[in-house]
Amino acid sequence: MTKPTAIVTGAARGIGLATTKQFLSEGRRVAMVDRDGEALAEAAIGLSDVLPLVYDISIPEQVDATMSETLAAFGRIDALINNAGVADFGPIEQTGFKRWREVMATNLDGVFLCSQAATPALKETRGCIVNIASISGLRASTLRVAYGTSKAGVIQLTQQYAAELGEYGIRVNCVAPGPVRTKLAMAVHTQDIIDAYHDAIPLNRYGSEDEIAGVITFLCSDQASYVTGQTISADGGFESTGIGLPSLRDPGERQ
Repeated sequence: MTKPTAIVTGAARGIGLATTKQFLSEGRRVAMVDRDGEALAEAAIGLSDVLPLVYDISIPEQVDATMSETLAAFGRIDALINNAGVADFGPIEQTGFKRWREVMATNLDGVFLCSQAATPALKETRGCIVNIASISGLRASTLRVAYGTSKAGVIQLTQQYAAELGEYGIRVNCVAPGPVRTKLAMAVHTQDIIDAYHDAIPLNRYGSEDEIAGVITFLCSDQASYVTGQTISADGGFESTGIGLPSLRDPGERQ
């Protein structure tokens, strides 16, 4: 019961699975939470010190079950990674209230519910929370009225929790990824979109799931012991170029 334990939501794939594997390599135990039971079971194959939990973090009763089952199995919670989210993009006029609520329920309500439910256990361990937002929560873009707003809410929620839970030694931070080379992104991004992202990002490429996971695990480590209430953009510099035209960053065009 002395081995540190993390809960990772949205752990069946992508950043959540990469984070799970990095935690395991550090000697942590991980409660892997995802509502996609089939994908979660497949992701957990061959992994030791994991507890797969098929729950929907937008449902309060299932969030409570996540915490109680993690404590029953592992005895403690040292880190909570609020990674689960839905990426639903569309024009404002086509975003009905039902669609809006579905995005908010997972992306924002789920972060609130999990953080609140984990707080008593995190007080015991003086643990930490890392919320996964998005560059879309820091700068507006088309087709992201619900998604971007939900992620902006996650950033504010991070600061609220950091301000209130700091006296208990609980650190709360946020990671805002830019474009990440996930299977889903590569399946839906056309070559034109890929080229446009490369042109707008100073590092000229997408990030990887492991690179984002590395920032998450750093924020949960003792090396980040005095870091709380922060949002780190893991985006290849994308946020820094929000008002710069790509052509003006080409030395050949400055003459």
